[in-house]
Amino acid sequence: MERLRSSPLHANISTALDKHLEAIHVVQARRKEEIVNASSRQRHGPPRCQDERVVLALAVALRALCQATRKVRTVLWCAFQMSLPK
Repeated sequence: MERLRSSPLHANISTALDKHLEAIHVVQARRKEEIVNASSRQRHGPPRCQDERVVLALAVALRALCQATRKVRTVLWCAFQMSLPK
């Protein structure tokens, strides 16, 4: 879109994209923790409290990803509208 406009886009667009990518990485990390926790639980028995914390952390990360996705969709739509010819 920057090439279409022949000028850089607003800094908020890059920031929103960076936050979205960061939220994706956080969800991936929480999911890996959940998988590791589930596999260790099968070996050693069920520690419920730890398991609930891992699932809660994943839920919080997914919520943040959902919010970041909504924001980045809006920002990209605005950037697209600004790059259209008048």
